[in-house]
Amino acid sequence: MFSKKGSSFPISRDMFTDAEFAQVIASALKVEFGSTRNGAKMIMQWTGVSQRTAKNWLSGTNSPSGAHLILLARESNAVLKAMMLMAERPEMSLGASLLSLRRQLAETIVALDHMI
Repeated sequence: MFSKKGSSFPISRDMFTDAEFAQVIASALKVEFGSTRNGAKMIMQWTGVSQRTAKNWLSGTNSPSGAHLILLARESNAVLKAMMLMAERPEMSLGASLLSLRRQLAETIVALDHMI
């Protein structure tokens, strides 16, 4: 058995509370899906979670576990960028921003081709 006495790690204010973390991820998911109503369905497809869990993530009530967070970051550049910013690695978030911009440009080109 491990002793209950011992050193504890100091918690700095730079740490996120669970509620703050859930809100950051919810904000990133809202950026990803905008005003579309299929956000929960997409999250369910990406991660295999239930509809209730996906809606809780979107509302910021709960946050994804580590494994689910990785699955979200694979699909969502906004979640990936939020992770890099929370990790205080803004230089890494630039890549996610560029990927999002590339996707938006590709969608715009397709829309322009349909209009022409």
